[in-house]
Amino acid sequence: MADVEHENVPPGTDPFTDDPTYRAAVVDLLGALAYGELTAFSRLAADAELAPGQPAKAALARLAVAEFHHYEALVARIAEMGEDPEQAMAPFIAPIDAFHDRTKPGSWLEGLVKAYVGDGIATDFYREVSAYVDPSTQELVRSVLQDVGQADFAVRTVREAIDADPRIAGRLALWGRRLVGEALSQAQRVAVERDALASLLVGGTNRPGADLAEIGRMFARLTDEHTRRMGRLGLAA
Repeated sequence: MADVEHENVPPGTDPFTDDPTYRAAVVDLLGALAYGELTAFSRLAADAELAPGQPAKAALARLAVAEFHHYEALVARIAEMGEDPEQAMAPFIAPIDAFHDRTKPGSWLEGLVKAYVGDGIATDFYREVSAYVDPSTQELVRSVLQDVGQADFAVRTVREAIDADPRIAGRLALWGRRLVGEALSQAQRVAVERDALASLLVGGTNRPGADLAEIGRMFARLTDEHTRRMGRLGLAA
């Protein structure tokens, strides 16, 4: 995925002082990420209980702990900005919960595919958005979006399962296609329904944004990354 860097503010200046819209956008971004990380922690912890053996259970538990540390870092930054983390997360609870309600996995393997493919699309989307924030916020966002080991674990486990029973590949591929549709729709809704967050993409007086062509390319990159992930799992996109 291509990264687009923007120097939105001169070094050493406060990007929030004279731009309340930008401040609100950053709070939205951090709030969405914080609730997403908290939800990821909860789901991984629950998946650990369903793991078919102690090594898998321990691996998922470690991943869950890493996600919770990401949540703590985001909440701390929101508080440093003088904002209430609970209020910052509140607008995103219903849509994120609705996405997970619509995409409840039916098996241990479907849960792994969702954690890798579904969460991967969300990660790519927020990484794309982070190209339009100040360097300090960008550093935090990209640090909490780093893979903490879930990719290799999911790929290895799913591929081993397909090698053992090739018949499951078709079902998991259909599941992955459903996930990409739901995840892209979710990303688009987040991008347009929160005015402040949408302003990151369209830009402002002193902040460059993306035109319609670039937004189209962004969603094309999200789709390309999904195809790559499905290939790593041994599944047809």
